[in-house]
Amino acid sequence: MAGGRRNKYQTHVEPKLLLIEAWARDGLTIEQIAAKLGVANSTFFDYKNKHSELSEALKRGQEVVDVMVENALFKRAIGYKYDEVTKEADKQIDEETGELITVMVETKRVTKEVQPDVTAQIFWLKNRRPDKWRDKQDIQHSGSMDVNNPIKDLTTDELRKLIRDG
Repeated sequence: MAGGRRNKYQTHVEPKLLLIEAWARDGLTIEQIAAKLGVANSTFFDYKNKHSELSEALKRGQEVVDVMVENALFKRAIGYKYDEVTKEADKQIDEETGELITVMVETKRVTKEVQPDVTAQIFWLKNRRPDKWRDKQDIQHSGSMDVNNPIKDLTTDELRKLIRDG
């Protein structure tokens, strides 16, 4: 395509690969990124499949966000402490200029604790250890299932009579 018209990938996407990575890191979906670029979703997916540099930019951006979410989920699952800081405006004289200035001064610091979140723990375990923690357990059985059923040979009439007679 030497000297020919440039396609939309070259004009709308390729020059913004770094920005696309940042958008992915900020948590934008592929659909939102395509809209910001002025490209149809289907076209963007085609570009993603055809151009490895676009696919890699998206992966790099999404990996950072995924790690942040994983860390936040883990922190929420085990609980954590944080400092809550209260600041208030205070008037002081600037030593260099002699002017009265307003500065924010810490007036109170309280360490607070967030208790572990059982829902986050369940989610973490179900996804990290599905062999032990998923809702559906696959149970294997070998051998026979002989059950002594005393009414298995009764006729329908005999069963009705049993029900009636209680």
